[in-house]
Amino acid sequence: MPTDLMSALAVLDCHEPGSLLESRETRWLDAKAAPYRLGEDPRAAEELAGDVAALANGGGGVIVIGIATRTDNDEVVLDRVVGVGPEAMDFDQVRELLRARITPAPRGVRIGWSGSGDGGGRVVFIHVPEQAPGTLFVVAAPTGRPGAQRADTVAVPVRDGDGTHWLARTQIQALLSAGVRACGAPTDQALAALAGQAVPEAGPGGGEPRAGQGLWEHEREMREAHKDLAVAGLGQPAGPVRAHGPAVLQDFHHARGDEPGWVLCLAAGRPPVAVAAPVWQAVLDAGRLAPGQEPLTAVGCPVPPEGAAGPWVIGADARSLDLAGGTWGAGRLTCAERGVGGWRWEPLPRFGLHPSRSAEDWTDGQQPALRLRAVVTLPWAGADTLEITRPRRVQLERQLPYGVLAGAVTMLSRRRGAEPRTAVWERTPSGNSARCAGYTCTIPAPGGGPALRAAAMLALPTTTNPAVVACAEVLVEDPAAWARTFGTGPNTRLDFDEVQTVLLDAWETAAELLPGLVGDPGRLRWAAPPTTELRMTCERPADSGALPALGTLVDLAPLGVGYDGGRSCMAVTVTASPAMGRRERRSLMRQALVRMALEFGYVDAGVGLL
Repeated sequence: MPTDLMSALAVLDCHEPGSLLESRETRWLDAKAAPYRLGEDPRAAEELAGDVAALANGGGGVIVIGIATRTDNDEVVLDRVVGVGPEAMDFDQVRELLRARITPAPRGVRIGWSGSGDGGGRVVFIHVPEQAPGTLFVVAAPTGRPGAQRADTVAVPVRDGDGTHWLARTQIQALLSAGVRACGAPTDQALAALAGQAVPEAGPGGGEPRAGQGLWEHEREMREAHKDLAVAGLGQPAGPVRAHGPAVLQDFHHARGDEPGWVLCLAAGRPPVAVAAPVWQAVLDAGRLAPGQEPLTAVGCPVPPEGAAGPWVIGADARSLDLAGGTWGAGRLTCAERGVGGWRWEPLPRFGLHPSRSAEDWTDGQQPALRLRAVVTLPWAGADTLEITRPRRVQLERQLPYGVLAGAVTMLSRRRGAEPRTAVWERTPSGNSARCAGYTCTIPAPGGGPALRAAAMLALPTTTNPAVVACAEVLVEDPAAWARTFGTGPNTRLDFDEVQTVLLDAWETAAELLPGLVGDPGRLRWAAPPTTELRMTCERPADSGALPALGTLVDLAPLGVGYDGGRSCMAVTVTASPAMGRRERRSLMRQALVRMALEFGYVDAGVGLL
């Protein structure tokens, strides 16, 4: 049970809102059983603005929507998760309301989902971080009636224990008096100047916003970018500046009234970028699929072409743009010709050594001498609604005997002088259900037992893993049986080019063939970057009980000189789109293997050696 704001946010980000149950509402934790009725009751907008401003005034906190409470010894206790339906909260409406009703607008407010499934298990949270010291957040005095807010009233909400309360008029007067005592009674001219610093004056249009209005620390940069981009069609501002994730944004009209407007984006360390409104919406839509994150926090901001020094423009006719700076890493948003199929985000290829949570799945009870494996993690949005149908399973069973993974087994056999029979793929006894599929193909050794085996598996999301996972592999079960089967004598090692072929075929099977079990992967969108882990492992202990070194079963000479040190496992993770051509996949695999070799001590490794 969390005892502070950071631990509460941690369980929400891990999609475990149930861990908050039995917590007490405090100065930093506020629970709501039902969403604010923003479109139905004007008092709901006032309540939301007051609750958020109160947390901002009190050092920060979080509002959790979808958890019912009970009263226990005069304390409000989070009692049970009732959940929030996906249509019940419009995050953009909430953000716009907070910007419009709270002065100044709180910085860095984060809105997201927590939990799994739709409805019953999911809650919404609004995290209000600690704000700049000395800032007081106010709202218009609540009226409970529809209509525009009065501009000549002010109310100060504060968080007091487990509730939001309002400072009395005498308390507000005392605050103002304290300021007068500290700074002296202002003259009319000084008061006007002070008000101008606190609330920027209207633009030339009399009440119309101006470039940079709302965040004074970015005003100059916004004005300069607006001036430079006017020639591209950037017209007058359509609203104040706002913060969104890692960026500062402002909406602008198009200089020609019949054209879509613009969003001017400022991100730290990058030139300003003006993005046509339809394209900007595509950016937000891609990031909105990330659970529990602001869209731009996930996908990042538009990145100008390499070498661009000044403001950059992405027009409404753009068909691709690069994004960076988000938790998803560098990616590219692309649109089919004439918009067919809509926009789609894909990661730009990169390599790492972090293993996936499924790296060692489907290995219980197995101890092959050598395993060459590709594990593809497919974090599709809405993956919990996918299913494996019987027609798709039958289609896969027809494809496997003629696929590239069966070809890898044939290649290993023929290069050792054997002509294998047509590969027979069988369902694994424990790897098949309504939500998973598993198949193996075995080449037996003389006298019984397997010499060589291939396997292909796919699993739909579980409570512990929200992604679809596909795996394909080839296993050398027993070196002695391997030698008897193929007559290879004592030298049973695989050439490294054989290893590359097997890994390439395993990757293609897991990334292209197995995902067909869920239908058409091209219609699905990402909720996180997809990854592929390429692994080489020795898993059968020697007589000494220790695992043998990879070099005893794989010829690692093409990687150059390196210190093996008895290493029995080497792996590398590739973040890239699963679908690609074979030539591109081969090139990417070789780059990944070089990265792996360098990280594991083969400092002379290079693509040319492979």
